[in-house]
Amino acid sequence: MRLSLLIAVLIIGSFSAMPQTNEPPKGNPADAMREMRLKALSTPPSAWGQKPTPEFPHVCGVIMDWPIESGTVSVVSFSSGDASIYTTGTFGIIGGVGHDTVRRAAKSFVTLSEKYFDQATATKDFPYPQVGRIRYYLICYDGVRVIEADLGSVESGKDKYADLFIAGQRVVTALRMTTQNCQ
Repeated sequence: MRLSLLIAVLIIGSFSAMPQTNEPPKGNPADAMREMRLKALSTPPSAWGQKPTPEFPHVCGVIMDWPIESGTVSVVSFSSGDASIYTTGTFGIIGGVGHDTVRRAAKSFVTLSEKYFDQATATKDFPYPQVGRIRYYLICYDGVRVIEADLGSVESGKDKYADLFIAGQRVVTALRMTTQNCQ
């Protein structure tokens, strides 16, 4: 069984959609998650009060769009330590910042993405990747940059962006563990 299939099964089996408020979600949860992803990508960090720091001079967030079976999982991490998982399905996890393991994994993912700032290409378009591809959106203080790679090469560890994939997986694991501990 391929690693990605195993992780996909764990994700699908472990997560349920969780709203940010006590009000029930309005409309389709999958649409709401796509809108949250787009808002994270299209809102300038300055609107959240974020500015460059010595630790995060270029990048304040990263989104890993990872196609799994018939959908896409978006692993979202910010320099604040906040992390979420949005999907094109009806499940996800929102706002893991309340857990130390999540904060550490999220910050580590963003710190690592700084290494790829110069290799990423500026973009104003935010489509999901095609099947067999993985996409990293670096949310920078001066706009968004993107890196795309072959999913199989990244999963096998043979791609130069494999460390980003591993860092994203650590965020998934931290979020999954916190939801299991809360049940």
